[in-house]
Amino acid sequence: MKFNIEHHTRFAFNKPIGYTIQQLRLTPQDGFGQRVSNWQVKVSGLSSTQIDTFGNTTHTLVMDTPHQEIIISATGEVETDLAWPADLLAKDKTKLDDLALPIYLRSTALTAANKQVTQFAQQVASQNQTINNDLLTELMNSISQTVMLDKTTAENQQSAIATLAAGKALSQGMTHLFISCCRALKIPARFVHGYCFNPTTKQLEHHSWADVWLVGTGWQSFDVVNNTPSNGIHIRLATGLDYRDTCPISSVMHDIGNEKMSVDFKVHEMSQMQQ
Repeated sequence: MKFNIEHHTRFAFNKPIGYTIQQLRLTPQDGFGQRVSNWQVKVSGLSSTQIDTFGNTTHTLVMDTPHQEIIISATGEVETDLAWPADLLAKDKTKLDDLALPIYLRSTALTAANKQVTQFAQQVASQNQTINNDLLTELMNSISQTVMLDKTTAENQQSAIATLAAGKALSQGMTHLFISCCRALKIPARFVHGYCFNPTTKQLEHHSWADVWLVGTGWQSFDVVNNTPSNGIHIRLATGLDYRDTCPISSVMHDIGNEKMSVDFKVHEMSQMQQ
């Protein structure tokens, strides 16, 4: 599939604020069945570009004069392969980071496992003793049957523990639970955030899923919300230990007080075609 993407974000404030620092993770990279061309990130101030610990391209925006508006635009083309990863894994040599695998066993505040999460993971593992794609598929199936996607769930209730307890979550929470279960079983796993094409609305939507490392095959991707391996409808922007490492726009703003902030965010899928 081929996508022309326009991502526009606008922050507006009721009064001028003193300064803003934002880190942007809005730049997809080649690899995992996707090829990127003509990608640009434009902001209403000066920005610098870096590669972070996890191999993500990030832009840091600093505005240190009074302002009432911030506009961020990310545009470009991305082609994806529906056959990924089975048919292309051997051909794709892209290395998105150089971190040792044990790093992806680390627990974070969002992926920590309690007794209930650990028991949930072990119950699935007891039905499939071999750490392979079948076990991970069964784990994904179990979570999708246990947790309901609820887009009204609060952003601050997306930890693995909160997700299992509530039985509902956004894609972030369902992915945190999947990753937490994998790490409880000593399987390296990382968080992925990006876009997913919705065939019903014909639009791209923000979405989260997971990569899991399997001996002999490397990183494999699992979309718990859609209960499927990732494929040509997924476009990855960033990876990390959890959502906080991959958040598209993270901000530090001064002098906001109790003022309201409005965000106008749109992502349009402009065209698609079968390759």
